[in-house]
Amino acid sequence: MKHITKYILLPIFTIMLTAVSCKKDFLNQAPEATIVGQNFFKTETDIKQAVNGAYSSLIGMGLTSYWLFGEMRSDNTTYQYNPTDRGQEQREFVDEFLATATSPKIQQYWQESYTAISRCNDVLDHVDKVTMTDQSKNQYIGEVKFLRAFHYFNLVRQFGGVPLRLTSVQSPGDAMSKGRASENDVYTQIIADLTAASGSLPAKYTGVDIGRATKGTAFALLGKVYLTQKKYTEALTALQNVTGYALLPDYASVFDPSNKNNAESIFEIQYLGTKPELASNFLYQFAPYTSGSIVTGDAGTQLGSGNGWNIPTQDMIDAYETGDVRKDISLATGYTGANGVFVSVPYVKKYNHGFVDRGRTNDDFPLIRYADVVLMMAECLNEQGFAANGQAFTLLNSIRTRAHLPEKTSGNANTALAVNDQAAFRDAVMQERRVELAFENQRWYDLVRSGNAVDIMNAHGQRQIKQFSNIPAGSYIVTANKLLLPLPQHDVTLDNLTQNPQ
Repeated sequence: MKHITKYILLPIFTIMLTAVSCKKDFLNQAPEATIVGQNFFKTETDIKQAVNGAYSSLIGMGLTSYWLFGEMRSDNTTYQYNPTDRGQEQREFVDEFLATATSPKIQQYWQESYTAISRCNDVLDHVDKVTMTDQSKNQYIGEVKFLRAFHYFNLVRQFGGVPLRLTSVQSPGDAMSKGRASENDVYTQIIADLTAASGSLPAKYTGVDIGRATKGTAFALLGKVYLTQKKYTEALTALQNVTGYALLPDYASVFDPSNKNNAESIFEIQYLGTKPELASNFLYQFAPYTSGSIVTGDAGTQLGSGNGWNIPTQDMIDAYETGDVRKDISLATGYTGANGVFVSVPYVKKYNHGFVDRGRTNDDFPLIRYADVVLMMAECLNEQGFAANGQAFTLLNSIRTRAHLPEKTSGNANTALAVNDQAAFRDAVMQERRVELAFENQRWYDLVRSGNAVDIMNAHGQRQIKQFSNIPAGSYIVTANKLLLPLPQHDVTLDNLTQNPQ
C-alpha cells in the first residue's frame, strides 16, 4: 500500500442541490443519488482507484480511533491531564469508562468503520461489470473482502452484533439497515470474507504494490478471528499458512520508517510524511503536552490538547523484565526539561523517529506483525494441550531471545522463568504479548478474549484513582456490560437499533 495513496473518495451517497433550467425533461433527470455507481466504474483503473479509496479509510482511523479504543481503553496507557486546555475531554471519558451513547468519539468510530465498509461494497458491486483479467479481478475482490472483514472484526469486538451491510447504498432509501445481526452471523461473514480473500490474494507484491493485503495477511487475520472465538484448531491451521515472513533480528528496525513493509510486517497502515493528508502524527499526539519541542524536536509546532495521549501507565512500565531491550525502544519514562530537571511523564517512543515537516511524520502503524502470529501459534498449541518444553515453548522463546531475555522452560530452577502447566503458559503468552505488542492496539482485545478484562481493568482503575487527583467520580467502574461500547445514539434512533445494556 506504499504507493496506493493516490486515491479518490467514494461516498455512500451524495445528494446535491444544483440549479436546473426549466425544461420539459426536468423530471426525467437521472437521480444524482445513484450517479457514482452507475457512471464511475468504466475501466480497471477506476476499480483500482476505488480499492485504493477503501485502503485510505485506514489512514484516518489509525490516527485516533484505533489507539483510543484498542490501547488507551486498556491498562497499557492513559492520558496526561491538561487543566488549562479541555478541548479533548471526550477522549478522557473513553479511558475512564465514562463514554456514553452520545460520545462523539464512539460516533466517529462507527461512522468511519461503515464508510470504509461502504467503499469495499462499492467495489464488490461493480467489479464484475468491468473488463479485466481474472487475476486482477480476483486480487481486487480479495483486497476489499479482507478490508471489509477487518472492519467488521473491529466492530463486533467493540459493539457486539452490528448491522451487516454487504451491498453498496445506491440511494437514500437504501440507507436503513435490517437491524443488528447476531455476533455469530457477523463472525460467519468475517470468516467467509477472509477465506475467500486467502484464496484469491497473491502471496506477495513487487514494486509500487508492496504493502497491499496478501494471502498471508488474510490468513493471519483469519487466525486471530478463530483465536478470538477460541477455535484453536482452526486458528492454528490458518496461522500456519502465514508463510514467507520472519522475525527481524533487531526489534527497533521493525518500526523504522526507512524499513517499511519489512520481512516481519504482514500488514501496516501506510503513511506518507511528505503529503499533509497522508502523514502520520503519533510523535506529536503521544508527546507530553508540557514537553515543548524536547520530545518532538519540532520547535515550530506548539503542543496543547492534541498532545499527551496514550501515555504509558506505571503498570505498563513495570511489566518489562530487567534487560528487555523492547522497553527503551517502546517508551520513555519521562524527559529532561530545558532547566535540566527530569519530568516523569512517560511517553510512547515506538513511533518517534523525527518529523518530515512541521506536524508531519512518516511512521507507518503496524496492524499485524509476524511476532503476533508466532505468539498466537504458541497460544493455540498450549490450548490444545500443554507439552513441557514443546513447540509452543520454542515459539514463545523465539520472541524472548530477540528481546535479549532468558528462555522460559518447564522445570526451570528460576521460579521467574518456570512455566510448569497450561495455566502458567497461558499467563506467559499474555505477558509476552503485552510487552512485545505494546502500543500496537492489541491489549484491549487480548484482555477481553482472555476473560480477564473486568478484574484487570478494575484494579487498573483503582491505581489510577490513587495516583491522579483529576479522575471524575464514577470512573473505572468496569462490568461485563462495559466491555462492549454503547452504540451511537444517533444511529440507534435513525436506524431503530437495539442499544447495548450499560
